[in-house]
Amino acid sequence: MKTDKQIAAPGTVIAAPLILLRAEGAFVFILSILLYAHTGASWWRFGALLLVPDVLMAGYWLGPRRGAAFYNFAHTYIGPVLLAGFAVVSSHLGLLPYSLIWTAHIAMDRALAYGLKYPTGFKKTHLGWIGA
Repeated sequence: MKTDKQIAAPGTVIAAPLILLRAEGAFVFILSILLYAHTGASWWRFGALLLVPDVLMAGYWLGPRRGAAFYNFAHTYIGPVLLAGFAVVSSHLGLLPYSLIWTAHIAMDRALAYGLKYPTGFKKTHLGWIGA
């Protein structure tokens, strides 16, 4: 008999689409690194800031619903794309490395199957259960 953790929740990606989304994450991660290399920014900065979006996991101290909202805010491509767009439009190109680090973090998470969180708990994501 399957446990709740083995049954995909509604909206959870499974099978071939999951493989494609993880491959897409790996591709975007590699692309982000390659683009970052062209900015001339410090690799120390890249390493030091790569995990910063995970700081918003602290939102889980406020409960799973708020925690998921904070986490998901930091783990969608909307933020880094807006930051990159602002950097280009405003000629503040020094912001591009931060956008690429943020993008690399999100892509790395997707490649490792850490998806966007459901408000019912940290381990339940759109890419399945963490650790299942």
